[in-house]
Amino acid sequence: MDEMTEVRELRAHAPVPDRARLAPGRARLTEAARARELRRALWRRREFVIVAVVAAVTAVAVTATLLVGGKGTGRKVQPAATPSVRFKGVSAAEFLRQAADAVEAQPDGAVPTAKQWIYTKAAQEPEDKSHSFLGEQESWIRYDGSARASRMRDEPLDITKMHLENGGEGDDRSPREMYRVLVALPADGEGTLKALREQNAIADSKAVSQARNDYVEISVLLSADVMPAKGLASLYRALALVPGGKVTGHLVETAAGRRAIALDYGREANPKTGESMHDQWLIDPRTYRLVGMRLVVGGKVRGGNSVVTTAVVDKAGETS
Repeated sequence: MDEMTEVRELRAHAPVPDRARLAPGRARLTEAARARELRRALWRRREFVIVAVVAAVTAVAVTATLLVGGKGTGRKVQPAATPSVRFKGVSAAEFLRQAADAVEAQPDGAVPTAKQWIYTKAAQEPEDKSHSFLGEQESWIRYDGSARASRMRDEPLDITKMHLENGGEGDDRSPREMYRVLVALPADGEGTLKALREQNAIADSKAVSQARNDYVEISVLLSADVMPAKGLASLYRALALVPGGKVTGHLVETAAGRRAIALDYGREANPKTGESMHDQWLIDPRTYRLVGMRLVVGGKVRGGNSVVTTAVVDKAGETS
């Protein structure tokens, strides 16, 4: 299997790239900024995918959760400068239950209005110092899903109109629609799994286990732009019932310079090299909120995004 075949398999269910991605300069950064949109587009698709785009840069679709109110060779996963032993030997299920209790007690801020925008600044994983101008991506999406925006350095803001609600653009869902699903989830893990299976928002694949299908459903919701505390607690409790998770016994450092807890969930081995592959969720050790996700292959980070900052703003282009 050649490299291009491997890449196509990694992004088999991702939207077909548009022509702008093939253009130089500005188009490359624009597409990198749109990475967060691609993951939302998996709302009704069978498999959750980390999207690898082979061009001048590699962009991977990962969205960092909003608090309400790289080089192809990758880099090794490194522990943070100050290691933590608090979670050493703790199972993924136990950690997720503890995280759910902690998150559930947190107050939520005001929910955005339909016309407000969600601003996200994210750092590309792995950090690529040779393309520093692509290292951080800025993007905006309106809460009602009617528009998105991105900006390349000092150039004018690029705003694109959309119609994400009520199936207006196929599989995409607006931040508001995602929020409505989250606030309606039961408080317990079993109830949440039952609700997600009944909704079957992402059609189950008969080729994989029920546990894998459950993980796919939970993964997409974990990427919501606006995350209510009780909704996140419900997802954590549901994920605690899904086998295959593992908590790293030390904090890791993200491309955004944060220290985070790494929660791994395995994928099938790399079909070409046989190397292990897993999704690594990055969780703030103080708030237990998600701050990013990345793909790890053979112990090296091969793609993803980690949050630098997020905010609810009144206009596209504003950052606070």
